[in-house]
Amino acid sequence: MTRKIWSRKQSICRFEIKKDHILPMKIGGFQKSSLIDYPDKICCIIFVSGCNFHCPYCHNPELINGNYHSTPYSDENLIFEFLEKRKSMLDGVVITGGEPTLYEEIFELCHTIKKIGYPVKIDTNGSRPNVVKKLIEEDLVDYIAMDIKTTLSNYSPLIQENCNPEDLMSSIRLIMDSKKDYEFRTTCVKPLVSLEIIEEISIFIMGARLYTLQGFNDTKVLNPDFFQENEVDYTGEDLEDMLDIAKPWVRQCLIR
Repeated sequence: MTRKIWSRKQSICRFEIKKDHILPMKIGGFQKSSLIDYPDKICCIIFVSGCNFHCPYCHNPELINGNYHSTPYSDENLIFEFLEKRKSMLDGVVITGGEPTLYEEIFELCHTIKKIGYPVKIDTNGSRPNVVKKLIEEDLVDYIAMDIKTTLSNYSPLIQENCNPEDLMSSIRLIMDSKKDYEFRTTCVKPLVSLEIIEEISIFIMGARLYTLQGFNDTKVLNPDFFQENEVDYTGEDLEDMLDIAKPWVRQCLIR
């Protein structure tokens, strides 16, 4: 059987962004199916290696520093072949990380996936509004999920040194003003999140299509010491209280 090879030239790349990404984009993991990561769709998930944030509760710590470990699907051509074969079984593709918007190659990746025939959902921290803007304008994504970690003024130093809140605000506005499906998400971890912080975030994203509150999973984290030194967990009842705080400000709010 002749193997179909996808080349970057086939993607007709016509996108340029400032080259301040960490390394050339590497695929650090691939999940063949998921029922929960793309609303109302059976999807596969591409994990991009490397992130510019260092959230202490990150549950994919092996992807944060861009340390590249080859996997059977590190070759994107194998993923494209997989997608061609699974058209009758999959409804969409999720690209997550790490942080996918760090790399200019994200445009080509999305373009090729859509050319094969799949809608694309991307998970982002919102730190690269210029990339978010191009993804929207070039119709390279169908669903955007942006994480809002805490109030925008509180990102430094726990999330990122010298984080620019204006970049986060720009991404939020771009997403809300687009015609794409989207959601904002907050992982509820002390001391980054409180009832007051959830209310402040909810007011800032007033009218948002969907705001999701996520519980904290301590199975695997980036900074275990942070959790030994701090009380971090919220109870299910606490999350319900946060839900009640957020509901008046957004069109839909869920606990996930």
